[in-house]
Amino acid sequence: IHAGVVWVNTYRAVSPLVPFGGYGQSGLGREGGLDAIRDYTRSKSVWIRISDEPIPDPFVMR
Repeated sequence: IHAGVVWVNTYRAVSPLVPFGGYGQSGLGREGGLDAIRDYTRSKSVWIRISDEPIPDPFVMR
């Protein structure tokens, strides 16, 4: 079955925790749930220096 939403023995049963939307090139996409978070975000590291103290050398043995 290639469908955005399928109900079996019920109608309009929804949960905000699951993805919903079109399939393929319908233009509707997927919304809601962890799938949307994974699709709409990118992980990255951000380093912000908040002190004027010298930055220790991470390659020096301590």
